[in-house]
Amino acid sequence: MRRRGTEKREEKTVSDKVIGARNRRSEKKLEDTLEKNVTEKKKAALTFDDGPNSKYTPLLLKGLKERGVHATFFLMGKNIEGKEALVKQIQEEGHLIGNHTYNHVQLDKISKEAAKEEIETTNQKIFEITGVYPAWLRPPYGEWRKNLDFYVEMFPVLWDVDTLDWKSKNVDSIMKIVQSEVADGAVILMHDAYQSSVDAALQIVDLLMAEEYEFVTVEELILP
Repeated sequence: MRRRGTEKREEKTVSDKVIGARNRRSEKKLEDTLEKNVTEKKKAALTFDDGPNSKYTPLLLKGLKERGVHATFFLMGKNIEGKEALVKQIQEEGHLIGNHTYNHVQLDKISKEAAKEEIETTNQKIFEITGVYPAWLRPPYGEWRKNLDFYVEMFPVLWDVDTLDWKSKNVDSIMKIVQSEVADGAVILMHDAYQSSVDAALQIVDLLMAEEYEFVTVEELILP
């Protein structure tokens, strides 16, 4: 026959084991959360407008490939003709292709019908090469026509950091802007049309990767 004191000690031992297991699970959950917070990298998306450019886009692609980085290229319809292989290369190397209209027009300055044609003509050209209709659009000058999304099923993408690379054409100036304005989740605006932009873009990658940033496409940034 068990004595009452023995039963109580056994009950307490079992209870202690249950509580201990719960504590260990809680500690493990906390450790996993802390580890995720420590190891999860900041993210940034490099974006390039106005391409493809037969001289500078290949140089940029080469540098990005060497670094294992994917970017987003917003293509102008009129710049695609004769560069179909380059557009295909952009896709095959894992980059996201978006639309930058056909003629780089300010969408809120033209009719809805004209805006729709600018976008859909470019989409069709990209589709014929890649087999994919773009879902992302960079409106020239950052101007999006009100209610245009009722006419075209696309997501407009603006930016957080404007490097003004087209204006300065100076690597140091571009780098200073990025260093002062970049933050987790930033969309960085550049153009693959100048040597200075290519050089600066690759320096930006090296700099931010050293600061534990991960480069993603705008799709991965907005729809993780």
